[in-house]
Amino acid sequence: MGDLMIIDVHTHNLQPEHWGNEHKENWEPAYGEPYPRISPAEYDRVMIEAGVDVAIVFGLAATRAGVHTPNSFVRDYCAELVTPTIQFTALDPLDADWREQVEEAVSMGFQGVKLYPVLSLFDPLAPEFDDFYRLCLKHNLTLLWHMGTTPSPQGKLSLSQPMVVEEVARRYPDLKQIMAHMGHPWQRDAVAVLRKHSNVYADVSASWSRPMDGFMALVAAQEWRVVPKLLFGSDFPLWTPAEAIEQFRSLAQFRAGNLPYVAEDTVETIIHADALNLLGLTDPRR
Repeated sequence: MGDLMIIDVHTHNLQPEHWGNEHKENWEPAYGEPYPRISPAEYDRVMIEAGVDVAIVFGLAATRAGVHTPNSFVRDYCAELVTPTIQFTALDPLDADWREQVEEAVSMGFQGVKLYPVLSLFDPLAPEFDDFYRLCLKHNLTLLWHMGTTPSPQGKLSLSQPMVVEEVARRYPDLKQIMAHMGHPWQRDAVAVLRKHSNVYADVSASWSRPMDGFMALVAAQEWRVVPKLLFGSDFPLWTPAEAIEQFRSLAQFRAGNLPYVAEDTVETIIHADALNLLGLTDPRR
């Protein structure tokens, strides 16, 4: 594995029908367009265009909102891809059959779980979910949390902040966890959590969408020396990996007098981070 690999830890194969009515009612007004249908051929095209070596793929699950991507869909979709992929299940721990969903995902070779508490409305700190974390530890599953905002009015922002992951990590220090989007708009909190917990990481997906926030988040990561814990993610299909890399690199061009700035080496270190080794994931190319 070369030094200049690209591991995209945040890509979706979510399809419009997996959204139920949620996207049309609450997301289209914010984003201005319907959710795209992503064919395996289109997925491969954008990954090859950007030189992505391995991609993590998942859908979404938030049962109360009517959002669900079946494990079987993710498995069958990835089987059609040329791109080497690692599959994560999208799971709502409020489902009565969450244990069966986890076991099914493990039987399919999935290596992680995408969680969406802001929309599913499960409280990650409630004691009844301790069994969920224990089962993930048993199967060596990485948790990837949506952290931060949602345009959905029924979403609960208090369930979507980095300090939630801080408490889960305090209780389960061996559990590998990724905070998506550097926890935006609470990136400074995310940086503090990264420094404190050895098995907690963050992806930088969408950090370029609000450039000042992204710029300040990366400067904070430099000052707190947690850049090695930041992972590249494109958030495809909101951005292609090539678009994401281009816009992410632009954050290193900002200058404001003699104030701190984002070093070019910081950006390149993140784009080429060895997420597989850091997270203990099995390389699908082997």
